[in-house]
Amino acid sequence: MKIYNFLAFDLGATSGRSILGRLVDGKIEIKELTRFKNGILELHGKYYWNLASLYEHLKEGLAACAHEGVTPDSIGIDTWGVDVVPIGSDGSILGMPRAYRDPYTDGAPEKFFAEVSREEVYAKTGIQIMNFNTLFQIYAAVREGYEPVLHADKLLFMPDALAYMLTGKAVCEYTIASTSQILNPRTGELDGSLLKVAGVKEDIFPKVQLPGGVIGPLSDAVAAETRIGKVDVVAVAGHDTASAVVAVPAENERFAYLSSGTWSLMGIETCEPIISAESSRLNFTNEGGVDGTTRFLKNICGMWILEQCRKEWSREGKEYTYPEIVEMATSVEPFGCFINPDDALFANPKSMLAAIEEFCLRTGQRPPQSDAEVVRTIFESLALRYREVLEMLEGMAPFAIDVLHIIGGGSKNRLLNQYTANAIGKRVVAGPSEATAIGNVMMQAVSAGAVGSLAEAREIIRHSVETEEFLPENSEAWSQAYRRFQILK
Repeated sequence: MKIYNFLAFDLGATSGRSILGRLVDGKIEIKELTRFKNGILELHGKYYWNLASLYEHLKEGLAACAHEGVTPDSIGIDTWGVDVVPIGSDGSILGMPRAYRDPYTDGAPEKFFAEVSREEVYAKTGIQIMNFNTLFQIYAAVREGYEPVLHADKLLFMPDALAYMLTGKAVCEYTIASTSQILNPRTGELDGSLLKVAGVKEDIFPKVQLPGGVIGPLSDAVAAETRIGKVDVVAVAGHDTASAVVAVPAENERFAYLSSGTWSLMGIETCEPIISAESSRLNFTNEGGVDGTTRFLKNICGMWILEQCRKEWSREGKEYTYPEIVEMATSVEPFGCFINPDDALFANPKSMLAAIEEFCLRTGQRPPQSDAEVVRTIFESLALRYREVLEMLEGMAPFAIDVLHIIGGGSKNRLLNQYTANAIGKRVVAGPSEATAIGNVMMQAVSAGAVGSLAEAREIIRHSVETEEFLPENSEAWSQAYRRFQILK
């Protein structure tokens, strides 16, 4: 049997990795080659991603793969969504990409809706209204007079921009474009009328390309510098969540997924977008998947809250490991108080600990009195929020949901997994933790003809990775806690 090797670049907001995936005898194996830091760069009051640094790290990953003595069958790149890189008419990169946490988009949706109503924007795109969506970034940049966007011939989403730097070929991959609030999920094409209102030309993005297509080979210069040769770069599911959902080891359609990390993204996979008055009211989003699927989901503030608390504790000289955090949570009484993780207080406060206290006081609750109580409050509140969002999904899903698959780094949090099972009253299957990289690799395998379909990819994943099952416990106590959680304002 032929052995396939695929090189996956998986880039997140805080770190990135190069992963070598090997498909042999019906199983997938992965090996991390390099890992590097990523972060937002502030310069003159604006916030950017360091594109040049990311490019250098990609070349290091290519060189590391060559050092392993492996010439991969292809290369794929996945990243976070919405952010774009401006390209000039001569092919030059006109500036670093603005980061989605840059506050220049504050208030942009409301200003845009004065020209095109919120209802019309949602009806056209089916995307959750968030101020940092690409549509509002472009709108804000034009009105700010931001020169790189004003003079751009093309805009490229992050994975497409990095592929462009490696190959010289510009594409607009479907799943990453679907995060933008510009793509029509029914037609699969970008909406030129929305771009026109935003203030740019209607063809500022390249033609949309479905995942699985070949972008092009590495440029001669990159191939020579890294000694890896003229390997093809494939347009995988470029949005990291889309890649992660590929790796859900589901047996049938009757599942929901929770991609758990800094953000938690809970959704279902459907054949058609769900765009209705109810989905608009609840602010659900329809993002592109693979094999003609739609990812109908909602963003939930995930482990961001705990990560920010850990930073504050670290400044106080208290360094807690994750095993210690779990022990802390189990050392205190349950259901002391709750927070709504998606309250605006927790978006980016100067002090997350102060924000938690403020929310509790505002809602008539006794705030956590210790670090351990803070941790338990966060974990229980996340689990209860997951139940709330899952119930919304069940009200709109075209099928019954039997199981929740938790994927991504958060799937290794066994305590939160158990709390989640307790809260939702359903079976939870955790893993794979490396879902995004595995999904990236499997889409390259589909492109290479080594795997025939999404269903076949998931069957291979089920036989290749270990998962852990969690069943509900203490259901009545969690239901009582949920009733308390629901009345929080």
